[in-house]
Amino acid sequence: MNIPQSVIWEKGAIQLLDQRKLPHVTEYVTLDTVPAVFDAIQSLAVRGAPAIGIAAAFGVALSAMSHPTGDIDELKEQVLIDSGYLSQSRPTAVNLFWALNRMNDAVTRAVTADELRESVVAEALAIQKEDEDVCRSIGEHALPLFKDGDRVMTICNAGSIATAKYGTALAPFFLSKERGLQLSVFACETRPVFQGARLTTWELMQAGVDVTLITDSMAAHTMKTKNITAVITGADRVAANGDSANKIGTFGLAVLAKSFGIPFYIAAPLSTFDLDTPNGDAIPIEERNPAEITEVNGMRIAPEGIAVFNPAFDVAPADLITGIITEKGIVKPNEQAIAKLFA
Repeated sequence: MNIPQSVIWEKGAIQLLDQRKLPHVTEYVTLDTVPAVFDAIQSLAVRGAPAIGIAAAFGVALSAMSHPTGDIDELKEQVLIDSGYLSQSRPTAVNLFWALNRMNDAVTRAVTADELRESVVAEALAIQKEDEDVCRSIGEHALPLFKDGDRVMTICNAGSIATAKYGTALAPFFLSKERGLQLSVFACETRPVFQGARLTTWELMQAGVDVTLITDSMAAHTMKTKNITAVITGADRVAANGDSANKIGTFGLAVLAKSFGIPFYIAAPLSTFDLDTPNGDAIPIEERNPAEITEVNGMRIAPEGIAVFNPAFDVAPADLITGIITEKGIVKPNEQAIAKLFA
């Protein structure tokens, strides 16, 4: 598969695939300051819950490298301040906080300044490698859910560039291609930022997977007329009861799948689960710039002064989810089954 990495640590800086420019331009930008990492996360240059966590982890490593002090207490204080700053970049994706908590633990364990700098780089690299292994495991568990000739719908982008490699919801499609299993994907465009149109279709085409693009409003008609056999999406946060937040439009797909009797799956690593959040009502939903709706490529398409509601995510209730695919297998979306994953 010819799929670029989303985040690369190289010579003490981050080389970041700028996803805002895909599919027309494949360009890496260099991030060598903590504010640059913050801006990249907030502006969607990097997106996808796992990739956000990886980028933030390397942001902590950049912080440790950028403060020249040899005083361990002073260095810890400065790096933890920068980590707190990065945690404010996006509120919904729990992987961001999970990764930063791991980095903070590495910071607090360090005894000397040199040890701290070495340990945070090692921890960030470990987070990245673990995510690659986890995503492949998710794909292995998901693949038996599909048979040759199935037609599967997805929304947003939960592929290689949203993770370290393979992705979550897209992992079974990449693995099916490796093994000669023919699956067809129908990708919703994912308004208002078009992650499905720009990123998912591009990734799947790069891998030679059969993919068809539809607008979000075509989902019901497509399910009915194109014999869709399953829906699979990623997640940015899974609550303790199985309610799952993902890109806006996911809730609608779950409702439609239920209506048509189509299985609806969430693919998510354990790092996306938040046992401290009891249910979907407690998940913070990011609201973004109204210009994402009123403009397309800088051209205004709506009247001046129009009121805009632009939530970036919605929540699929657990009772609409057939199963959650994790690196440990497929679990039912309920509090008891999820709690066992972490026992």
